[in-house]
Amino acid sequence: MKDTFTHKGMRKKLVGVLEKKGILDKNVLAAIGRIPRHLFMDSGFVGHAYVDKAFPIAADQTISQPYTVARQTELLEVKKGDKILEIGTGSGYQAAVLLEMGVRLYTIERQNELFKKTKLFLPKLGYKPKRLIFGDGYIGLADEAPFDGIIVTAGAPYVPQPLLAQLKIGAKLVIPVGENVQIMTVFTRKSEKEFEKEEFGEFRFVPLLEDKN
Repeated sequence: MKDTFTHKGMRKKLVGVLEKKGILDKNVLAAIGRIPRHLFMDSGFVGHAYVDKAFPIAADQTISQPYTVARQTELLEVKKGDKILEIGTGSGYQAAVLLEMGVRLYTIERQNELFKKTKLFLPKLGYKPKRLIFGDGYIGLADEAPFDGIIVTAGAPYVPQPLLAQLKIGAKLVIPVGENVQIMTVFTRKSEKEFEKEEFGEFRFVPLLEDKN
């Protein structure tokens, strides 16, 4: 669990790469600059931890490319103290970015192997979500709704209606929608029944799994 000066230097370079790629939110960049991404990865990939690429983790999943994490977080427009729901905890890296930014985080993971691993791992680094749940992301978390924002970190073939229903008025759902290639889509809740939809280009994610193992 070491975080050396070398790692810190590599993170600084990564932040520079993300700025060049168009990430403007200073709080997002600062969070990425502080989080030891190498600790979230299997030891075989640790040398690549600060390259702007996705890498495999357990259960046939991936740790997202830092640019993707930064872009989704930026689009979510979080403020300190916001109540956020994350669908797809995965390695916990995206969760750490949000917690580093001071949100109250609720996060759901479908893969039991990853859920168990991340539930133990995040607190070791000092990151404590309000709740980390093993369950079906498609149904969200109705007993904690409404949320100030919802972020989906896997490719959804369609937009789950419960997630839209669990947004506060004015809140955003950031979700990659599509089968093989996803379009990063942001829904902003304007009223009880009205949502504004914006699209932000193509991304590739592992699929969001429904309630099956």
